[in-house]
Amino acid sequence: MTNLLTKNPEELKSLIAEAQAQLKVLERSKHKEVIAQIKALAESIGVTVEINEDGKNASKKVKSTAPAKYRNPNDPSKTWSGNGMTPRWLKTLTDSGRDKNEYLIND
Repeated sequence: MTNLLTKNPEELKSLIAEAQAQLKVLERSKHKEVIAQIKALAESIGVTVEINEDGKNASKKVKSTAPAKYRNPNDPSKTWSGNGMTPRWLKTLTDSGRDKNEYLIND
């Protein structure tokens, strides 16, 4: 390990600049690795992930690629693919004794 006590101010500044540059390289590499893992995990469950990288305001948009399988009879704009958590509207109907198969989309 380098003895920092023997370095003059210019050598220390140079060492700091070098370390910061290497840190950025490592952070970018880790960033790319994590994004690849997120996309692979999303793909494994049939979901597409779009990651907008715009500095501090990076956002993730998750869009389901699975087609709708169930439709809310009271509001046809509300559908469910059958993946993930059961939506409230379907849970309410099934809790009242209805069979979820009644709401299957037969297109």
